[in-house]
Amino acid sequence: MQRLHAHRIWIERGLLVLLGLLLGSCATEAQSPASSVQTGAEVLAHNGFGMLEDQRVGVIANHTSRVDTVHLVDRLAAAPDVRVEAIFAPEHGFRGTAGAGEPIEGGRDARTGAPVHSLYDDTRRPTADELEGLDALVFDVQAVGARFYTYITTLGLAMQAAAEADLRFVVLDRPNPLGGTYSSGFVLEPAHQSFVGRYPIPIAYGLTMGELARYIRQQGLLAGVGGLDLSVVEMDGWVRNMQWPDTGREWVPPSPNLPTWETAFLYPGLCLFEGVRVSEGRGTDRPFLQIGAPWSPAAAQQVVDTLRTRDLSGIAVDTVAFTPRSMPRAAPSPRFEGQRVHGFELSVTSREAADPMRVGVHALHAMYHQSRGQGDTNFVSRPAHLTRLAGTDRLLRMLRAGAPPDSIVASWQGEVDAYREQRASALLY
Repeated sequence: MQRLHAHRIWIERGLLVLLGLLLGSCATEAQSPASSVQTGAEVLAHNGFGMLEDQRVGVIANHTSRVDTVHLVDRLAAAPDVRVEAIFAPEHGFRGTAGAGEPIEGGRDARTGAPVHSLYDDTRRPTADELEGLDALVFDVQAVGARFYTYITTLGLAMQAAAEADLRFVVLDRPNPLGGTYSSGFVLEPAHQSFVGRYPIPIAYGLTMGELARYIRQQGLLAGVGGLDLSVVEMDGWVRNMQWPDTGREWVPPSPNLPTWETAFLYPGLCLFEGVRVSEGRGTDRPFLQIGAPWSPAAAQQVVDTLRTRDLSGIAVDTVAFTPRSMPRAAPSPRFEGQRVHGFELSVTSREAADPMRVGVHALHAMYHQSRGQGDTNFVSRPAHLTRLAGTDRLLRMLRAGAPPDSIVASWQGEVDAYREQRASALLY
């Protein structure tokens, strides 16, 4: 009788999800963008979810986890031979409604009835109790190719939990928005591991999520992952030199402060400004594309003039003035809220020529030295956080020692070259 009752529940859930899919299909199907690239989730769906047949699955997903225009979890729940037993939510939540740094609470998904467990609270990985009874753990989240983006730490910790529970771990691959050929920035040193930097990889690491999962397992970057039963559902049509616009896919912001691909493109270099006393554009419509401080317009102009003398190919630099405001999801309490700040604004004129990490270092260097000229001794207001983001204390030491920006960039080239050789066996494309 218990088995019959459970079977009835799954039929009812499936009918509810199917009804939702049917009601939404007419409105959404025509809006689905033509794309030359199919994600791993779409490949899996187009193959009828066969590799998950008769499996009890947990799904690590958020609002980017879509198959065409329908959420992956809804498609899985409607599949006749797949049972969605649990949903796990990373930073920003399962439906992407939580702000940056906001704790995620568990609950139950109204559409599928599956329990939702938080991976962004005191416990940042699935617990043994939450994984009990599962056959597989499926990961489908869009990252941005920057080491300090927390989704990739969640990936590794979930792999570790799956290995301990003897579960199959399935990564549904997605494009690296920066492409697969761009690797740059300091390689993280073990002493500076944190949730915003877990692995010894460059800031811009040039791997897809599936490739990163393979690299984590091959290199044993987390205890116990070496024996993980790992499968990657590869994309169709993606090649290494594709940046996001080359994929033909619509940009779905993976977090509130990365509203456009241009923002995500410059984010690896401009995120370093989170460690110093400026507004990094949070609380505006152009986060990480404009940087401002409570300086005079003349001081901001000097920074812009300095940057314009540098060879920042593919980037236009202009002065900007803006007033950060409270934005409930993206920036509830932004730095310098309600204050007029002056600084610079960046625009990408040639994505093929631009080097996001080099741009970030040059911009940080220019602002740092302008602040010193003004007698601001507290410009590096969060030195520990700047070190966490860089993955090393060398950036701060070189800034303080007066090293030219191109010397800072050159200092990581050897370690990045070694990383690129080491990662070769993890590549899929």
